[in-house]
Amino acid sequence: MSIDQSTAAKVAKLARIKVEEDALPALAEEFNTILGFIEQLNEVDVEGVEPMTSVTPQRLARRVDEVTDGNQQDKVLANAPDAREGFFAVPKVVE
Repeated sequence: MSIDQSTAAKVAKLARIKVEEDALPALAEEFNTILGFIEQLNEVDVEGVEPMTSVTPQRLARRVDEVTDGNQQDKVLANAPDAREGFFAVPKVVE
């Protein structure tokens, strides 16, 4: 796939990037370089290679999944415009 100047201008517009007319050839060439690199990556044989998220093995710290009320009801309701009996009070929207 090859990117021409009109396609580069369209991509720049979609990305909301202002690109001057004289910079479009360089932008199109840069896009083509990136696409060439992607084509090289597509040629790599990855059969049998497990997907990974990092080059070093990592384990995330685990915690016990416990349901709590947060013990911060007063702090949460402090900024509420209207709180009653420990709950947010909102206007009725359904008749």
